[in-house]
Amino acid sequence: MAMFKNYGTHYEFMIQSRSSIIVVFGKTSRGYFACMPDFDAGCHLANSNDLFWNTERLISALGVVDGVTVASALMHLYKELSYPEF
Repeated sequence: MAMFKNYGTHYEFMIQSRSSIIVVFGKTSRGYFACMPDFDAGCHLANSNDLFWNTERLISALGVVDGVTVASALMHLYKELSYPEF
């Protein structure tokens, strides 16, 4: 990941991959979300460490390769950078 920003109410990061994906994610009153504005895509997510559910939702929004890429990046943030919940 080349860029990560904490805005207090939500987060933003960029994944340098085959598609260079900007992801905005956070929490609403109805749960967690991820939006990929350049792809006109977004979806609700489970908590930050539920790789299976998040992968399924993101694949539905982005397609297989980009969905798996974003889900893996979110899991990396959870595990490696100690972000407990979005």
